[in-house]
Amino acid sequence: MSERAAVEQRGIDHGRVADWGRTSADYATYRPDPPASFFDRLAALGVGLPGQRILDLGTGTGALAREFARRGAAAAGIDIAEAQLATARSLALQAGLAVDFYRAPAEAVPFADGAFDCITANQCWLYFDRAKAIAEARRLLRTGGLLVTSHFSWLPRLDEVARASEALILKYNPQWTAADWPGEIPAMPRWADGEFRLRAMFWYDEEIAFTRESWRGRIRASRGIGAALNDGEIAAFDAEHDALLRRSVGERFTVRHRLDAHLLEFK
Repeated sequence: MSERAAVEQRGIDHGRVADWGRTSADYATYRPDPPASFFDRLAALGVGLPGQRILDLGTGTGALAREFARRGAAAAGIDIAEAQLATARSLALQAGLAVDFYRAPAEAVPFADGAFDCITANQCWLYFDRAKAIAEARRLLRTGGLLVTSHFSWLPRLDEVARASEALILKYNPQWTAADWPGEIPAMPRWADGEFRLRAMFWYDEEIAFTRESWRGRIRASRGIGAALNDGEIAAFDAEHDALLRRSVGERFTVRHRLDAHLLEFK
């Protein structure tokens, strides 16, 4: 299944197709990886340790897989967007990291039963067929292995820059449904009830540093802009976004983000 079909069939953004491959350049350059504090918290809970076998679903440009490999884990990543995977492979090669990247959906992974100690899915679980992805995770994890779902999201209700940028995204793409996230983190994801036990969870806020250029690139790399609009629309949005930022912030600023993770074990 193509990425376009996968996003479209799940009804995200009222059927407007998102193609993540089109954002790969901006994604790799401007979309920040989760900060070190995120990986430190996971490590304190037993995820991302040296020698651990980890599969990163929906890996995109491979941010999680590369950091796990940097910390000594045996990491692999899958995605359905070939352009994203090409970037992931290039970044891993530049960093001198051994990470296996494969083109595959989360619902049909080309690895043997029990191949992994941990499976991660950062900012991507909503795109999967959950019933099939859960069944595949059960097959792939060793007994006692963990599924870790996580997010790294700006907070429009608490950050003026994020709020203003979202308003402009909606001007150009009113079908975008990710606006005005309230920042609520459930103790246990509703979809996990009945299938999993909660081993641990955490959430916290961190100020992430940007320049006007890098924030513009970060927004272009989002589902609402770079993955959905045509080239002319993206250019018009970016010019207006640049003008907005020049009126409202200095060259350097921070945007408040919330990070969260749920560490889940099959019952």
